[in-house]
Amino acid sequence: MSRPLSASEVERALGKDRIGTDLVTEAGGMRIWHLGPAPGETLPAHRHDRPCFWTVLTDGTARSRYGDGRIEDVIYKNGQTQHFPDLSPDKTLVHDLTNTGAAELVFVTVEIGHAGELAAVRQEKITHGFLLGS
Repeated sequence: MSRPLSASEVERALGKDRIGTDLVTEAGGMRIWHLGPAPGETLPAHRHDRPCFWTVLTDGTARSRYGDGRIEDVIYKNGQTQHFPDLSPDKTLVHDLTNTGAAELVFVTVEIGHAGELAAVRQEKITHGFLLGS
């Protein structure tokens, strides 16, 4: 089995908020990412510090090493979704992801802004008259 993330890997990850391979869009306090590691490829350790959810678009397997020392092997099924509603700058999740399967492992991840970011976006829309019917 793999070794856990080292203290230096965790520290570097705390400075990395690139949680996918491609940032598709960033607007209104949300960021949408695509992620598609090839077999054997590892997405480097990074941090999640916003509420988010992901959906996997392919069947496959992966291993993640977490900042708390855990190592988990996971079997993913097309359409599987997981939500992390409680993440924040004070409650982060640090991990990497290695595709251990035989095919590309494709995810879409949506980060939902911190409560303060979303309130600022909402206030800006109200100020500019864009928020109707809310």
